Amino acid sequence: MKPIILASSSPRRQEILKLMNIPYQVIIPNYKEEYPDDLELEKIPEFLATRKVDAVARSAPAEIEYPWILGADTVIIKDRKILGKPENQEQAAEYLKKLQGSTHKVVTGLALFNGELHYMSNRTSITKVTFSKMSEEEIKWYVSTGEWHGAAGGYRIQGLASCFISKIEGTNSSVMGLPIFELYDMLKEQNYSIFE
Repeated sequence: MKPIILASSSPRRQEILKLMNIPYQVIIPNYKEEYPDDLELEKIPEFLATRKVDAVARSAPAEIEYPWILGADTVIIKDRKILGKPENQEQAAEYLKKLQGSTHKVVTGLALFNGELHYMSNRTSITKVTFSKMSEEEIKWYVSTGEWHGAAGGYRIQGLASCFISKIEGTNSSVMGLPIFELYDMLKEQNYSIFE
């Protein structure tokens, strides 16, 4: 099994690749997180995932071609707006106030580059997550745990935020940032076997 280059520093994405027994190497892409203003919100993660893959492919020394590069990006969409990674505790609390007592979308886009065929495949996974109502005290407590650091929307589904998540329509792995079903489907399509 050839190792896959993971164009992400996300520990959660690495955990999922380990779970699937896929050998990988992390190369953090050097790119600007920009997208066209007229791009549909649900298409932004796939667009950014592709940019990450492109950035890693371009950074390779001339004599090296990576056989596989995987990029992923996740955004939280609430009221037709993107909630990114909070910059501080105040913003994390503000995000949680918006999310509590309601449903939002978690959209994860994938891009997988096959170096042998020079072919890029893409997938998008959309999951709906419903938070129960949260008191000011609960929001303050959750923010104090620090789980919001580096997390889109200011929470991590695999952590203490699950205390407040009453319903998920979709998959946990997608909310974690690497949807297993879509990833496996892409690998299978490209004849990359995880059974070796």
